[in-house]
Amino acid sequence: MSTKPLWYRWARVYFAGGCIIGTGVLLYNTIRPSEEDLIASFSPEVRRDYERNKALRELEQQRLMEIVKQTAKSDEPIWKTGPIGSPFEKDQRNLGQQLVDYEGVRRDQALDESKEEVERAKAEMREAEALISGGEKKKWWWWWWK
Repeated sequence: MSTKPLWYRWARVYFAGGCIIGTGVLLYNTIRPSEEDLIASFSPEVRRDYERNKALRELEQQRLMEIVKQTAKSDEPIWKTGPIGSPFEKDQRNLGQQLVDYEGVRRDQALDESKEEVERAKAEMREAEALISGGEKKKWWWWWWK
């Protein structure tokens, strides 16, 4: 048996464990890249796809949370609640596994972008008309200045 007291051996155990955990935390905080660094390291094609699909992933996550809330309110088992079918049940295998209509969302995004472009063009046209009409008034007002 060891001649060291019991508290000394336990102090060594806690010190060694603290060193291991502290080293892990230190390495995690220094080595792990931030989200911005990770996105910046992507190739241009992957970054473009990431940015384009970001809204779709957020929408899918929101839809999944709605399903989780619906499932939590129900007394049915989790695999019988919600629109997602279980691949292990024969009668549910052909149910859609997709939470979001990707083509519909992309179509809506393109429609919104085109509407914004039309609104910008209309605003530019109103601004140009205001400058033209304002320029004529200015010439009339300052005719004696020249």
